[in-house]
Amino acid sequence: MDKRGRLSKFGAGLTSAASSAIAILVGLAVGFIILLATNPGQAVRGLGVIVSGGFNGGMKGLGQVLYYATPLILTGLSVGFCFKTGLFNIGSSGQLIVGAFAGIWVGANAAPWIPAPLLWLAALLAATLAGAAWGAIPGLFKSLLNVHEVIACIMCNYIGMYGVNFLIKNSNVYDPLKNQTIDMTRAAIPKAGLDRIFFSLKGRFLDASSVNGGIFIALALAIATSVVLDRTVFGYELKACGLNRFASRYAGINEKRGIFLSLAIAGGLSGAAGGLMYLAPAGGLRINVIETLAAQGFNGIPVALLGLSNPIGIIFSALFVAYIEQGGYYLQRLEYMPEIINIIIAVIIYFSAFALLMRQAVGAARSRLARRSGKRARGREAGRA
Repeated sequence: MDKRGRLSKFGAGLTSAASSAIAILVGLAVGFIILLATNPGQAVRGLGVIVSGGFNGGMKGLGQVLYYATPLILTGLSVGFCFKTGLFNIGSSGQLIVGAFAGIWVGANAAPWIPAPLLWLAALLAATLAGAAWGAIPGLFKSLLNVHEVIACIMCNYIGMYGVNFLIKNSNVYDPLKNQTIDMTRAAIPKAGLDRIFFSLKGRFLDASSVNGGIFIALALAIATSVVLDRTVFGYELKACGLNRFASRYAGINEKRGIFLSLAIAGGLSGAAGGLMYLAPAGGLRINVIETLAAQGFNGIPVALLGLSNPIGIIFSALFVAYIEQGGYYLQRLEYMPEIINIIIAVIIYFSAFALLMRQAVGAARSRLARRSGKRARGREAGRA
């Protein structure tokens, strides 16, 4: 790439980052207006609590930010990976809960054959594979029958949720007294020493945060996803299929295989999110029989939008969303409802999507102007000849 190309790429990246920053500022401004409308006397202080986020709780609060960001990084990667390949994976919630159940089940039943120190790893691998299998279902419908992936993913969300409820109640991991799976302490993800860093003191007692080694796994998967997309032929083929499946077919790329693998990989990332979420001590190491889809799956959409579908950007956007969610937790001290944070995140989503549409519109307009200028230049040259 020449110097002009590098400058153009840098300028586009700077514009994208600026649009995300503007979306965040607009979201915070709307949140401040809501604070003023509900309790004017505490509005400024409330905004300070939101902006302070995890710092309100000291080192323990920062540890909680890392803990809540862990599944968001992976669901954001799941959605962003599909965005990069021209697909929309709205089925992350179903893939997450299917993966979580697989991890819990393996943790409960594989103990006699797998050494105790490796049980959590086997459970996490099972969660990832189960999520990939569940994500492959809409991939098959899309690639073979051209069923839109949004429709297939939404249906799989509810089938996955109610299917997991059925499996919980009809398996040996069910605790009928609590209407949830049994405690899976023996398959808990190790703390990796983070509990000795992110903690607070309550008198003479240590109050550790919930963060564990799962954050390192999430970061490693984000880096691996970035390498696959930007540094491998396989990633190039997947992105080519997303940009134009017909041109990809003409170039000799199997676009059906690309669509199938994109959704399967995205499902695997969401399944891993479920494993990291429910195999963590703070996650309860158990799954309740639920009637609503996991919010972490849908929150992957704003994380991906805010991170511009870039795996490294998704890390920072997930940390930001978890950070202000912690601010919402501490906001309750001022007698505000924590749902204000959900409104702020929703506004950020809308403005991120709007900024994306504006960038696409401006890019299309520039392309049209460039083509017209080229035609005029060729016309003038032809006239001189």
